[in-house]
Amino acid sequence: MKTLQSNFKKIKIFLLSVILIISIINCSGGKKSESVDEVSSEAKLDKEELKKEVGDVIYPLPTAFEVTEKINEIEASYIIGISNPLSNVDKYFTDKDQALNLGVYSADLSYASTYNMQQEVMTYMEASETLIKELGITGAFSQNFISDVEANIDNKDALVEFITDSFYDTYEFLVKNNKENLALLVLSGSWIEAMYISCNISESVYHNPELVKVILHQKTSLNKLIDLLEPKVEHETIQSVLNDLKPIKGIYDSVEETGIKENQLNQIIEQVNNLRNKIIS
Repeated sequence: MKTLQSNFKKIKIFLLSVILIISIINCSGGKKSESVDEVSSEAKLDKEELKKEVGDVIYPLPTAFEVTEKINEIEASYIIGISNPLSNVDKYFTDKDQALNLGVYSADLSYASTYNMQQEVMTYMEASETLIKELGITGAFSQNFISDVEANIDNKDALVEFITDSFYDTYEFLVKNNKENLALLVLSGSWIEAMYISCNISESVYHNPELVKVILHQKTSLNKLIDLLEPKVEHETIQSVLNDLKPIKGIYDSVEETGIKENQLNQIIEQVNNLRNKIIS
């Protein structure tokens, strides 16, 4: 079995890929076209090192400026109502449901902050704060985090930076405090919600080549997530999430190099939607 330290590097790389999904999603919505081809003993996170690792292993992390430029170029709109409603937060009582949905709300928070949707940012901050308290991991955040976000609510670049830092802090805290299973559940929820947003940001995903690329590229991050989950299969909660993810992996594995078929993409979307709805219900 892999040790906590050996898994931590993988968690760091995967975390950035999840954040990147949201960034690319925001650059990809709204237009139709043709189909496309396929696409630590020291637990303090060095973000510059992580960016290099992600660039080497997955693809480069765009800067906030680059994301903003692309959003402006394609004029993609923020979709109201696509994220998990705040009213759902009181439904989650088990550690599993709370951790998974903390991941979901983290992705929703990233999505809203990228678009500088101020009310939505505060909404998902509230949801995340509730779940963090329920999970007993308030030590993951600096005491000034919420006030810093509120003070910079009109500054999108600063907002994204604060929230991104909070992701690093949360996972660092969980791993350092022997809560790796919770960290994996949060990661899983983030991946699933980011995929859900990417699958539902356009009415015709298959005819939007940039969205198809985003979805196809997530095969890599899904494989990394599964690699992280598999050593923990003796835990029932991890096993159940792994079982839910494997059908999606099966569809990805059936995609040939020549390109994804419409029915394959629709199967991925259906599986992602079903899993996401199962998690937030």
